[in-house]
Amino acid sequence: MSQFDKMTKTPVSRLIIKLSIPAIISMMVTNVYNLVDTAFVGQLGNSASGAVGIVFGFMAVLQAIGFMFGNGSGSIISRLLGAKNTEQASKIASTGFFFTLLFGAVVAIISAFVLKPLVMLLGSTETISPYAQTYISYILVAAPFITASFTMNNLLRYEGKATLGMIGLIVGAVLNIAGDPILMFGLNMGIAGAGLSTCISQIVGFFVLLSMFLLHKTQCRLSVKLIVPKFLPEIIGTGLPSLLRQGLNSLSTVVLNNCAAVYGDAAVAAMSIVSRVIFFTFSFALGVGQGFQPVCGFNYGAKKYDRLKTAFYFSVMLAEIIVVVISVGLILFPGEIVRIFRDDNTVMEIGSRALVLQGIAQLFLPFCMITEMALQSVGKKLGASVLSTLRNGLFFIPLLLILSNVRGLSGIQEAQPLTVTLAVIPSAILAVRFFRKLPKNTEQSRGEAENER
Repeated sequence: MSQFDKMTKTPVSRLIIKLSIPAIISMMVTNVYNLVDTAFVGQLGNSASGAVGIVFGFMAVLQAIGFMFGNGSGSIISRLLGAKNTEQASKIASTGFFFTLLFGAVVAIISAFVLKPLVMLLGSTETISPYAQTYISYILVAAPFITASFTMNNLLRYEGKATLGMIGLIVGAVLNIAGDPILMFGLNMGIAGAGLSTCISQIVGFFVLLSMFLLHKTQCRLSVKLIVPKFLPEIIGTGLPSLLRQGLNSLSTVVLNNCAAVYGDAAVAAMSIVSRVIFFTFSFALGVGQGFQPVCGFNYGAKKYDRLKTAFYFSVMLAEIIVVVISVGLILFPGEIVRIFRDDNTVMEIGSRALVLQGIAQLFLPFCMITEMALQSVGKKLGASVLSTLRNGLFFIPLLLILSNVRGLSGIQEAQPLTVTLAVIPSAILAVRFFRKLPKNTEQSRGEAENER
């Protein structure tokens, strides 16, 4: 079966599950080594543990760049491949790939000249700052490779070849997990070892992902000769929701760190741990969304709209089931989970309440996430950008600033859960509007969709 037939004729539920599994594994593995960093560095004290949360905000900036070019290029190529236009898809992929390398390098060079102001801007305290500067200096070396890896992983995913992307991420994650204890404690490098381990693993992962394209295991080709600068505005415009989502996540992390810093390093460490745990657990549902995106784009490009609708409803249901199961564990055992990463009573007390609240609130996330991904995958840039902006910044940051002043530390713990709950309303409005305007299928394709159900 050709890739086109696979994406447009395989029963939707089976196809999404097949594409979601490698996406879930990729997300899980990526977050496992983030959590491993947190756990190992936590052994160095609250200041070092807080530094991981500070640098996590910078990593989110790099991720934002990679996702902007990856999702921007990927969304377009999935529709082009659905329309059987492989040559144009290769030009889009090449343009996105080489520009993400350039953007990553520019960010790294600028950041290297303002290292201390940068970590202070990211929410560091004076005691956390030396650890954060050491850690982030290694991340800067790997920055272009990090952004390009995120882009390539998304290109592979939108082609319906998420398994290939999973391989690159797993190689990098295994290296990082193995490298942390060796470099941090075996060679007595401390937090510098954690940074070096992350740097090496990201660079190796980049070359593994690149090999997938160089060995012609993909439909799209990457070549300098295929760069078409005039496609850049369309790529950036389509990827803007991802940039807004990841960029505002980074800004939100900075604001959160600054608000928490008022209550000491323990508060910064606690909220950092909670953020990573929530991101890890939700990555299972996010993997379902990433499995949904290429199905959505391919079938929109092939004008099989009933398959798109079926894919949407199935993805929301599957992601919701996963989130419910995971949230039960977060709500019942918050203290035990936080203590895995930092055995400190203050950190555990602050983190436990925040984890319970966010565990409850993430029950609303699957619908919001799948709606945003659907709009982005079919090129509805404005709607996807609106949802990204509201959920990741325009709701959260004002709520965080208001609640932290009105309710103190309790308000900081409550801001994110309230944001997620409020985001359901605009998501529902845009989802209903999108499906009402979606063209009707022919009788033949409608019959195929009914058979798939």
